[in-house]
Amino acid sequence: MSLAELFLELGGVILALAFVGRAAGRLGITPIPLYLLAGIGLGAFLHLGDAPEEFIHIGAEIGAVLLLFTLGLEYTSEELRGNLAANRRVGLLDLALNFTPGLLAGLWLGFSPLAAALLGGVTYLSSSGIVSKVLSDLGRLGNRETPVVLAVCVLEDVAMAVYLPVMAALLIGGTLVAVGVNLLVALAAFALAFFLALRYGHVLSRVVNVQSNEALLLSVFGLVLVVAGAADLLKVSAAIGAFLVGIALSGEVADRTRQLVEPLRDLFAAVFFVFFGLRLDLSSVPDVLLPAAALAVVTSLTKFYTGWYGAARVGVQTRGRVRAGATLIPRGEFSILIAGLGLGLSPTLGPLAAVYVLLTALAGPVLARFDAQIAPLLDRRLRLAHRSAAGPTETAPLTPLAEPREGRAE
Repeated sequence: MSLAELFLELGGVILALAFVGRAAGRLGITPIPLYLLAGIGLGAFLHLGDAPEEFIHIGAEIGAVLLLFTLGLEYTSEELRGNLAANRRVGLLDLALNFTPGLLAGLWLGFSPLAAALLGGVTYLSSSGIVSKVLSDLGRLGNRETPVVLAVCVLEDVAMAVYLPVMAALLIGGTLVAVGVNLLVALAAFALAFFLALRYGHVLSRVVNVQSNEALLLSVFGLVLVVAGAADLLKVSAAIGAFLVGIALSGEVADRTRQLVEPLRDLFAAVFFVFFGLRLDLSSVPDVLLPAAALAVVTSLTKFYTGWYGAARVGVQTRGRVRAGATLIPRGEFSILIAGLGLGLSPTLGPLAAVYVLLTALAGPVLARFDAQIAPLLDRRLRLAHRSAAGPTETAPLTPLAEPREGRAE
């Protein structure tokens, strides 16, 4: 492919994203669902060459890494340590409620136990990339429920540090010793990175903090990619490696880095979501649409309850609980990765996971946007349920559950 053809195809894709982003702005919603639909449309009507498709693939990976890095910049190491310790119970509930439906659905569809376990991983993980984009687009990084959402995503990534090496070893027929070695390497790598980020983050901040914005951007961007690559080599998520770099930076350098990286993040994040749509083979959709839709409904409810329960534990009221639950619904990058591991086990697993990811990635951001409309409906249902439980003769006082429409620091 000539350079002219490469630029023309990539330019066309990016211009299409620009129009989609403007349409989302007019509708007042996050552009993520429209980016995904744009990817499907581009995949159906355009046949990109190998070079543009490879560029989009690499850009999508960079987008996922930058999304998690900028999310990590929002929190100090002390805040993260406290959130993880306080939300362990929510993490266990998340695992039980969202891994089990995928596992049972896989067995019901006739998958092998190993393929069913992979489908459980697909349904378990919220998309950290989409979650961070929703929080940023809707201006909710400072909300009271956001630390709970963040803690759930990080706990899921920690669980993946155990899950992925085990599944990879089982897929290649590894012995028990091989599984144990892979597991120890992954856990040791994550524990070391986590310890260094929490203990010596201030040292890293001083080293990269230079006066030149250009030098700062190059230093941080290069460091993020190096750490993400090293994490991936050690079977730890590249995204969680980038996240740890984000929490390691603090103070002035974190504020300056955030402003410099945001344009890059927005560009590559758009490419990341389009890439999902491009990978979906429309001819395979009819066969998996019904089971994928049923699984999406069930696990959207279980994931919503996870966020609702976690936000309720820290005293967040109805509207904030709705935001937490809806924000956690989307599945994405990890789900696609897990499904890709098992394509040789079941030809249905890949298309099923792709349609499932698309449905949840569309539903979650839309529901998160309309929290102000959903919260009063749930508020009334809760009041009715409370009155029914209290009985016709009891009149227990009720505290308001829904926060004011203008309230944001929830």
